[in-house]
Amino acid sequence: MNFKRQRREETRVDVTPLIDIIFQLVLFFMVSTTFITAPGIQVELPRSSAQQILQDASDINIWMTNGGQVYVDELPVDWPDLDAKLSAASADIQTLVIIKADTEVEHGRVVRVMDLARSKGLNRLAIATDPGDGSEASK
Repeated sequence: MNFKRQRREETRVDVTPLIDIIFQLVLFFMVSTTFITAPGIQVELPRSSAQQILQDASDINIWMTNGGQVYVDELPVDWPDLDAKLSAASADIQTLVIIKADTEVEHGRVVRVMDLARSKGLNRLAIATDPGDGSEASK
């Protein structure tokens, strides 16, 4: 008996659709990733359970680091420059001054900045905090 051997077809896995799917997933994750831009000034804000303040573009952000540096809108300033910037901002009495002081900054330095802003007619002041449960405040 002569049995004919059946020729087996070679099976091949086509990876093109797999590569397409992987590229689409990579693109999806790259596009959907949110990048949080934090300012270059490193301050550790105190924790609070209060609501977040809505900010306007005309608001003034003052950073106070534990090393003694003061920044206005991410630019380093000394006391006369801070006085001049607050004087320039006093044209609009609705300007909000947001003080972002490190937890190690002396209370008196923060009060001096607040007094300077009030002397220029800027009465809308806020102290920025990190959102939290406020449990550290009770310690």
